[in-house]
Amino acid sequence: MKNINVFFYTLLISFFACKSDIKAQVATNSPDDFNSLSEDFLNQLKDNKDTGEIEAKIANADLVELEIALDTDAKRLAFWVNIYNGYIQLILKRNPELYKDRAAFFKMDQLHIAGEHISFAKIEHGIIRKSQWEYGLGMIRKWFPNKFERKLRVDKRDYRIHFALNCGAKDCPPVAIYEWERLDEQFEKGTKKYLERTTSYNPVTKEVSVTSLFNWFRGDFGGKSGIKKILKDKGLIPTTDGADLIYKNYDWTLDLENFIAL
Repeated sequence: MKNINVFFYTLLISFFACKSDIKAQVATNSPDDFNSLSEDFLNQLKDNKDTGEIEAKIANADLVELEIALDTDAKRLAFWVNIYNGYIQLILKRNPELYKDRAAFFKMDQLHIAGEHISFAKIEHGIIRKSQWEYGLGMIRKWFPNKFERKLRVDKRDYRIHFALNCGAKDCPPVAIYEWERLDEQFEKGTKKYLERTTSYNPVTKEVSVTSLFNWFRGDFGGKSGIKKILKDKGLIPTTDGADLIYKNYDWTLDLENFIAL
């Protein structure tokens, strides 16, 4: 019995050592810096240049290679926000009629990434929002996310992504090119600019009119109290006491090529 236990223990150690060696080899031989690739993707789109080569690299990337390259939330968020925003521009410029049925458009498996066909919804709710059910208001997790999602999703949700993702609509945040090294700075700037543009406060009634994004994803912001705290911290309301949130209608008019430097 002792010999059998030693045998299986040795086998287990060998298995994990072999797996680590494979990952290390993939990381060493990785031909692409995926964050730089995502930045180049948006820069090419902004300059109306062909993105075919970049699209092919993204499509043919190895899942393990991508997982290892995106080894921090800053890298994951910068990459996926750039990819999401870039493909919104690319696909809707080619086929703007797809936007007539937005529900179907966002759920369609139309993005070829690391050998998989995935949807914009998968990137937003599965990877960037850490497997949130898209109709759960940021309060309900998915039960059974697939392997692709589990391997590539963030470790922690960051509410500021809602002021970075551009879905092609007029009321969406503008498209910035995010760099993981200064992602926090860019997210702060983008959040402040967007909220200053979309928020208005009536000091008499204490009503504060805000973007519907706060309503749709309220759990990501910490509920109503969290939303008010964010608005106060950004200097948009003087106090959270008695403040009454009014959610504005969202303008879904298609508005592409809305780039900004952050």
